[in-house]
Amino acid sequence: MNYKVVGYAILLSVGFTACSKKLNVSRVFADAEKQTKVMLAEIPKAKLARLSVSTTAATPGSAGTDLVSPRTLDSIGRLRLVTSRDWTSGFFPGVLWFLNEGTGKNEWKTQAQSFTANIEKEKTNGTTHDMGFKVYSSFGNGYRLTNDQHYKDVIIQSAKTLATRFNPAVGTLRSWDHSRDKWGFPVIIDNMLNLELLFAATRLTGDSSFHKIAVSHANTAMKNHFRDDYSSFHVVDYDTITGKPIHKQTHQGYSHSSAWSRGQAWALYGYTMCYRFTKDLAYLKQAEGIAKFILSHPNLPKDLVPYWDFNAPNIPNERRDASAAALNASALYELSLYSNNGKYFKQTADKILASLTKSYRSPIGENKGWILLHSTGSKPSNSEVDVPINYADYYYIEALLRNKKLREGKQLF
Repeated sequence: MNYKVVGYAILLSVGFTACSKKLNVSRVFADAEKQTKVMLAEIPKAKLARLSVSTTAATPGSAGTDLVSPRTLDSIGRLRLVTSRDWTSGFFPGVLWFLNEGTGKNEWKTQAQSFTANIEKEKTNGTTHDMGFKVYSSFGNGYRLTNDQHYKDVIIQSAKTLATRFNPAVGTLRSWDHSRDKWGFPVIIDNMLNLELLFAATRLTGDSSFHKIAVSHANTAMKNHFRDDYSSFHVVDYDTITGKPIHKQTHQGYSHSSAWSRGQAWALYGYTMCYRFTKDLAYLKQAEGIAKFILSHPNLPKDLVPYWDFNAPNIPNERRDASAAALNASALYELSLYSNNGKYFKQTADKILASLTKSYRSPIGENKGWILLHSTGSKPSNSEVDVPINYADYYYIEALLRNKKLREGKQLF
């Protein structure tokens, strides 16, 4: 797909080119290894202390004693761990797989296998739409790198479980089961990322039902989640009888009419991934439109790390969201493979990655081993604001890997 890349593209090029060219991915990976070793030493201490995420504004699984993965830091800097039921539980195992992939060191494979095993029981948990986040980030990467048959079996079972949340009348997977007093059948833009598990299951089994569900969900979201400028609502609530939208709202953004930054990043990543699996040009056009909205927005800072919401009321005195930037970088590297504006998208991804690396990383040995700082989970709930978060590290390391592969002329997929 083609669209004109005008003034904003030129402006983004100024001042970042030299920085992006100097990015030493091997050195950054070495730093990530050091930090992750700190994290591995901190996890047993946190388990011993039985720390968990506060139940306030937390998703199911954020509290308990069977804690398996690090999620963030609390307000006084303690490491917060979560159970496998938490939607973020698979990201840290995914980081370990990425370190194994990027360095070739078996020590990371051993750690990845150990932390991945902790997520397996989620394969039959039908109470959540976050199966892709939990299982594909862990077992999916594990299978990609090892071809372990057991990992394949877990992926397939997880897809079968996720498929039970599909409603044919609506045409999508149901997102949340909580807050039934607010929503009848809520679908959140984040859910686009979980479609990768379904697409993968069709490739692994030959069963097209998974693929058809993913396509139906993507098409329905494309029809109902987006405004004319390609910005996305966070939550769309559906009537399960008519299949029509009832409400279009936010839960983590500033307002129902605003553009929550990570929501836009989920959308960009999701539709780019959908194009990979389907080669449907409508998805490519959608991804390009979302990218244009993000990158040409007047409230996007010069360093390309967005404020938590593009319409937050006190910009420039608002918190950033490094996780959204990491998602954007990783997605843009993939989008660069498909778009006629691929060179621009790759250069922009390089700049985002350089900015995160230069200004948003933790000093070595600090922050309990987290790699990126300054993410925002849910500003309206005052939950996880200006903290490190596991999914920020996951998509940052994924973006580094994609940068490395593209430099070396290797395939991303």
